[in-house]
Amino acid sequence: MDIQLKRGLLEVCVLAELVKADSYGYQIVKDLSTVVDISESTLYPILKRLEASECLRVFSVEHNGRLRRYYRITEVGRKRIKEFLNEWEEVTSVYNYINAINKGGETR
Repeated sequence: MDIQLKRGLLEVCVLAELVKADSYGYQIVKDLSTVVDISESTLYPILKRLEASECLRVFSVEHNGRLRRYYRITEVGRKRIKEFLNEWEEVTSVYNYINAINKGGETR
């Protein structure tokens, strides 16, 4: 899969996971593992980008005597999910077009 496309998909997956509840890195990886292959080393740069673009906020909670960083989706992040869903209709149309040509079918 194209790296830019995969990066965009992973970002939206992370945001979608945070719609369910605030979470921390390891838990996000664990929850997303049923849908997509993602490691912590891939996740943390995504979280940094999403924080920089104000799609999520970071806060700390003490857990077993240590601070754990939690992530919470913002309205900007929720808007990004909606934009993605709207854009996906266009991606699906392009996919169907390419798939039809690849199979030797008509596109019109």
